[in-house]
Amino acid sequence: METWAVASICVLLGLTARWTVSLNSYSGASKAPMFGDYEAQRHWQEVTFNLPVRQWYFNTTDNDLKYWGLDYPPLTAFHSLLCAHIANLINPDWIELHKSRGYESPAHKFFMRATEMSDKLHLPAHNINPFLHFFFQSSALLCILLYPGLILIDNGHFQYNSVSLGLALWGVLGLGCGHDLLGSLAFTLALSYKQMELYHALPFFWYLLGKCGKLGLTGKGLILLVKISLTVLVSFALCWLPFLFDPQQTLQVIHRLFPMARGLFEDKVANVWCSLNILVKIKTLLSVDTQIYLSFGTTLLAVLPSSIKLLMKPTFWQFRLALMNSSLAFFLFSFQVHEKSILLAIWRGLTFRNTLFIFLQFALSVLTMAGLSFMSAALEPPAKLPDLFPVLVSACACVHFLGFLLYFNLVQLTESPRSDKKKIN
Repeated sequence: METWAVASICVLLGLTARWTVSLNSYSGASKAPMFGDYEAQRHWQEVTFNLPVRQWYFNTTDNDLKYWGLDYPPLTAFHSLLCAHIANLINPDWIELHKSRGYESPAHKFFMRATEMSDKLHLPAHNINPFLHFFFQSSALLCILLYPGLILIDNGHFQYNSVSLGLALWGVLGLGCGHDLLGSLAFTLALSYKQMELYHALPFFWYLLGKCGKLGLTGKGLILLVKISLTVLVSFALCWLPFLFDPQQTLQVIHRLFPMARGLFEDKVANVWCSLNILVKIKTLLSVDTQIYLSFGTTLLAVLPSSIKLLMKPTFWQFRLALMNSSLAFFLFSFQVHEKSILLAIWRGLTFRNTLFIFLQFALSVLTMAGLSFMSAALEPPAKLPDLFPVLVSACACVHFLGFLLYFNLVQLTESPRSDKKKIN
């Protein structure tokens, strides 16, 4: 069968799986007072449609930031505004200021699910570049498109992570095809949609800088560097334009994007700080400022070897490995990590060919999580340890992620691209 036909069938299967999941309920349904992330997305449409831009990120009588206040970059807000205009054409009650809080109906659910399905930017991206042949192995493509984590979070729990992931993927494909300006534009849009794309920012920066250096910073390399810089600056400026004229607006948006006062971590995330907190109560012993410096320093150290290797050897193979290492390092060591951020690493990991280590790690992870899930369903935790099983799940997952971080760093620092792999630069 032709490659395009196989890829198209895989995409259709991915869309079918997502729509099937979306037919079910979502977390927070009919549960006052917050109603879950579904209500968050609807509320952002309400806010952006009814309030002037200058009020979107500020706490006012019409915009209670404690009730799902906007905490994503401007492109997310503009996306909500676009959806709100469509919603207003269908039924203005869906986004009526104040009165629409907690609005739920079959028609509105269909609309919201349809907006989420329409944002699958990553699906055609797998289908667009015949030169990056690792995307065209049907098994790998199906693993990416049918990955349960992304489907459950976006189509079940209800979020729009596929937008930023899709834009970032277009950025990777752009660089892989040699279209550095288009790749830079796509990644800038991804970063302007969700700040968690900072996990991928260093590999993009070092790869492009290293490539310009290879071309010569006094000749073609300098011209390319200027073009890339202008592309990034103009793209950011256009996305952030309404918030750049007033410094107070700019600072408030940044404050909403990076809520440092929340502390080093929240909930039970499978990163180092949450796992270490089982033994050492870091949030109690250290001030918030110290926690920030600690996470910044450890994240920098964790990502440094991969970044230096990429800068010195800016090949596309090294770039892919650096994306994996950077996203894992940020997830494990950075400040205020959200559990969904692991999608940034897994999204990259699914594109690598299987090795014995990856297979064994995956098998061990599945068996461990299956055992813990069975135990949590069959056994009652001790009264003094009510969160025993969720804590064990996050701690075990953290160990596995650390193993993958060490493995992919070793691969990047010691291995050369396989002989059967085309180099794309």
